[in-house]
Amino acid sequence: MSVSLTCQCLSCPAHAGLGSLLPCPFYPSSSMTDAQWAVLAPLLPIAGNLGGKGGRREKHPRRVILDAIFYLTRGGIAWRQLPSDFPPAMTVYGVFHRWAKIGVWQRIHDAVRDQLRVRAGRHPLPTAAVIDSQTVRGADTVPTASAGYDAGKKTKGRKRHIATDTLGLLLAIVVTSADIQDRDGAHRLLAAVHGRFSTITHTWADGGYTGRLLKWATKVLSLTIEVVKRTDDVKGFTVLPRRWVVERTFGWITKHRRCVRDYETLPRHHENMVYIAMIMTMSRRLARTPT
Repeated sequence: MSVSLTCQCLSCPAHAGLGSLLPCPFYPSSSMTDAQWAVLAPLLPIAGNLGGKGGRREKHPRRVILDAIFYLTRGGIAWRQLPSDFPPAMTVYGVFHRWAKIGVWQRIHDAVRDQLRVRAGRHPLPTAAVIDSQTVRGADTVPTASAGYDAGKKTKGRKRHIATDTLGLLLAIVVTSADIQDRDGAHRLLAAVHGRFSTITHTWADGGYTGRLLKWATKVLSLTIEVVKRTDDVKGFTVLPRRWVVERTFGWITKHRRCVRDYETLPRHHENMVYIAMIMTMSRRLARTPT
């Protein structure tokens, strides 16, 4: 259930300058607090008509648009199932699609991650990373051409390959079909990490990343990969050094139901859904952490 709040536009940062009273839908599990909005608002792209490029004025407050996208990501619903107190579903989807196309979600994510690293006493540029992959079942909206079958997990869908820093914050993500081997997907993932963070020189991974990948990373990227293996004499669940960090990140991501399965037609849209899930997680942490 939502709680609709009506506020004066001159005092509400979401409605500033729109000139009318508008309802503010609020959903406790996904809607931003004022502190979260203060973190994210300066990172949003400037509207076209404010940048001298023409275009009509935006009809709906950006805070409400962002809340609608967060609601969908957290609840795992379809776009047309957005509650009626949000802007029209295709308007919200249009914003998501345009921002995904020009890399806005990744830029917002990276800016929030850097703020969180600095808040934790770290340098914005990491020097080490942890990599892993996760297979997710594909919905009927995933085209056959971009889906595959993971025989090890007995799952048809896609596989997301991610790299995190030692805090578990996302550095890069690559989405492939599920039949791509971990070491093959890691070539694209490590190339993306190296392109964004030339400071990273060491990476931890599991036993699926052995073989030719180690030599390629050392020779081409000047990057060492340390394989952390599970010992054979231990039974049941055990926490493995370094690798538990990336497993926790997968837990953060799958708290958002839109990321439990892959519903996206395009792989890059699923990548952006993961970025949005991490934006929600990190902005909440920034909002409740003292400066």
